[in-house]
Amino acid sequence: VQLVESGGGLVQAGGSLRLSCVASGTIVGINTMGWYRQAPGKQRELVALVSSGGSTNYIDSVKGRATISRDLIKNTVYLQMNSLKSEDTGIYYCNIQGKEFGWKIFDSWGQGTQVTVSS
Repeated sequence: VQLVESGGGLVQAGGSLRLSCVASGTIVGINTMGWYRQAPGKQRELVALVSSGGSTNYIDSVKGRATISRDLIKNTVYLQMNSLKSEDTGIYYCNIQGKEFGWKIFDSWGQGTQVTVSS
């Protein structure tokens, strides 16, 4: 299963971005869908996660500013981020876990999309 992200870019502080991640392949079921980010010189961290049941979790620093959503028909996960801050700068990666044809478990990552917030 391959993931392709889009929507990153350069944005001014206080602005908004919507990231998208589309999964392709013979997917028979999706478990969790999440967004991670890695800032320069820092470890990758989980930003937001949506479970198979639809419950969501966010890292404290983005609560109230980020919304993760999904379209299971399109095998797509989104991350809407508002009121962007310079500390949101980083490479954003999507991760999707589920099952593909033959009921084989997959755990796939996107290639990453750069988000740069200028102050």
